Amino acid sequence: MRICFLLVHRVPPVPNAVTLEAFEILRRQGFEVESRMAEEHVHRPDLLEVEHDLYVLKSYTEMSLSLAGALHARGARMLNPYPVCAALQNKVVTARLLSAAGIPAPRTWVTNELSSIAPLLEDGPLVVKPYLGHGAVAVRVVRDAAELTSAGEGPGPFVVQELVTGPEVQLKVYVIGEHAFGIRKPFSSRSFADHGRSVALDPDVHDIALRCGRSLGLGLYGLDVIETADGPVVIDVNYVAGYRGVPDAAALLADYVAAYARGTVELAPVAQLS
Repeated sequence: MRICFLLVHRVPPVPNAVTLEAFEILRRQGFEVESRMAEEHVHRPDLLEVEHDLYVLKSYTEMSLSLAGALHARGARMLNPYPVCAALQNKVVTARLLSAAGIPAPRTWVTNELSSIAPLLEDGPLVVKPYLGHGAVAVRVVRDAAELTSAGEGPGPFVVQELVTGPEVQLKVYVIGEHAFGIRKPFSSRSFADHGRSVALDPDVHDIALRCGRSLGLGLYGLDVIETADGPVVIDVNYVAGYRGVPDAAALLADYVAAYARGTVELAPVAQLS
């Protein structure tokens, strides 16, 4: 069987040792494994054909998602499924999916004019995000009307959330199938490359993580969780997870991908996206 990993294009490139090791394990199991970065090639969408038994989507770039969508339209099997990955890039859709699944998340509003939500600041600081995107790009905390005005530079819509506070060291939860792992690491734009510190998950967080995957139709994913006095809150869901710092991550990743490729593991479709 042939498996193609669609990998994220980073500048500068940051090799992921977990993914590379998983490639070698899959090859030893008899799979033909290739990897591609969409940005490194010129493509003809009208001539695009399904050449692999499974595509593993580990990129959130617009180019990768566009090609994944074209492959999906041609009947390609994909992990995670393309419709879910595309939906999770839209923070408005994500907020609705998390709410429908009963996942604790910040209160969220969407607007095209940030000045209209100024009254919300009376209840505390807000986080303003572009409705599309990833990696905390252009995310700002606003505490008063003046900061709200400057946060609105650029085209909307904007997603606005209540600011949820917790420990300075964030909790990342990585999930492979039914296995969930906690990693603590300081938040930064480069934290994706940091192994962090492996920690045991609180049972509530573990339950939330698995419910998130079952409800959203994900098999490989990560959560950003803030632990508050009132319980854990999920502030982001990422279908691209690096698994750095997760014990035996490469073997678990390879075994899950192999099981999905062979059809012994399936993901239920999400009703809201069908």
